[in-house]
Amino acid sequence: MINSPYQKYQQAQAQTASKPKLLIMLYDGAIRFVKSGIEGIEQRNYEKANNNLCKAQGIINELISSLDFSFTISNDLIRVYEYMLHLLIESNVHKNISQAQEVLEYLVDLRETWVEASKNIGGAVV
Repeated sequence: MINSPYQKYQQAQAQTASKPKLLIMLYDGAIRFVKSGIEGIEQRNYEKANNNLCKAQGIINELISSLDFSFTISNDLIRVYEYMLHLLIESNVHKNISQAQEVLEYLVDLRETWVEASKNIGGAVV
C-alpha cells in the first residue's frame, strides 16, 4: 500500500513515463542501489549492502526481461547484464567493493548512452 505523497508521485511518474524515460529510471534506481550497497560494505553494514545489491540485481533482471531480441544489440546487452549480475553476486558474497564499482561504471555508461540515444530519436528524457 502506498501511503506517502512522495510514493504516490513516484508511482504516477512510473506509470505515465515513456519507454525511454522508464528505462532511464531503471538505470537511476540500479545506480542508487549499487552506490548504497558499496556504502554498506564500506561501513561494514552487511545487511544494508546485501539489501541494496539485491535490489540492484532485481533491476538488472528487469532490464533483461525487457530486452527485445528482434534487435541485434539485445544479444550484446544480455551478456553485459549477465556479467553485471555475476559481479554483484560476487561483490555481495565476498563483500568486495571493486566488483560493485565496476558494475556502477557500466550502469553509468549505459545510462548516458540511453539518454543520448533517446535525444537522437526526439524524446527528451531528462
